[in-house]
Amino acid sequence: MRTRDHIMGLAALGFALGITPAFAFDSPRPGAGAADVLEYNPPRPPASVPRAMVAPAGIPNPGAGLLPVPRPAPPPATAAIPALVAPPPPLGRPEAPPIEATTAPAFAAPTMPITPFEAFRSGTHMLRQGDKAKALVSLEYAAEQGFIMAQWKLARMYAEGDGVAQSDLRAFDYYSRIADAHADDLPGTQQARFVANAFVALGHYYGEGIPNSDVKADIARARHMYFHAATYFGDPEAQYYYGRMLLDGTGGGKDPRRAAQWFNSAANKGQYKAQAMLGRMLFMGETGVPRQAARGLMWLALASSNAPAADHWIPDLYDAAYKQANQDERALAGEFLVQWMNGRRD
Repeated sequence: MRTRDHIMGLAALGFALGITPAFAFDSPRPGAGAADVLEYNPPRPPASVPRAMVAPAGIPNPGAGLLPVPRPAPPPATAAIPALVAPPPPLGRPEAPPIEATTAPAFAAPTMPITPFEAFRSGTHMLRQGDKAKALVSLEYAAEQGFIMAQWKLARMYAEGDGVAQSDLRAFDYYSRIADAHADDLPGTQQARFVANAFVALGHYYGEGIPNSDVKADIARARHMYFHAATYFGDPEAQYYYGRMLLDGTGGGKDPRRAAQWFNSAANKGQYKAQAMLGRMLFMGETGVPRQAARGLMWLALASSNAPAADHWIPDLYDAAYKQANQDERALAGEFLVQWMNGRRD
């Protein structure tokens, strides 16, 4: 049976049941507990993010990978699930917040006073027209005036080599400007989404370092970047990556229960990797996380339906769990799925 058929079957079976979920985490907003306060005090990062960071003594070099795949936990005596081992999901780039389309007349270097927003609109318009050279002039002008969306757009262009020579160092510099100036911006605004995304990108860069540069791997600082975006901005990407570090004990203490809380928060916002990780933990059971097979199967079904084709490890996890679940667990997972799709998040 194909994954989509599994999901539809779960939902159909669920309509016949009326059982409420049995598992919930203590805190609906991870990060509020004493353990998280001790993790990072003060709760927001320092006002300055250095452009050239050298790893301090005592911080281990992460080597080839920052966040290894979650290893199977010692299975319960009644449920041995060795098949739920997946290849490590790639760290990749953070998901990009969308920029609304704008229209503006073409404009190169300004010959008269022009606002940063007008320069940004002109630059994005020329990008759509394919004139990346002129777009770069406009975007750089807006970025130098401190316009955050222009700084973010340039960071993405340099990170991906889109219309410019690829340069992680230049991307790092633009992301750092955003973090330096906007760490305390009001959460929940459109601009805050770009700030949070910059912190996640910096977390990736600090986690791996930039070859042939002064930006060295600094796992502790990477963890701080994710933590700030996760707690202050409530960013689901940051919550997922911070949860992975807690689960694996990367850069600090290992705490599966807190990891599950962060995955739960991100999963309820639609972060599909967090849905997969939470589903796997609940299906198998983990230290501090009671086994809830039906609830875990529900999250794995959601993750599998949301994951792009490249992340084949997620449908693989779902298929393995579905085969091992009994009929009652499948039916209850279908009920949970219906409740979730109807807006119930308890």
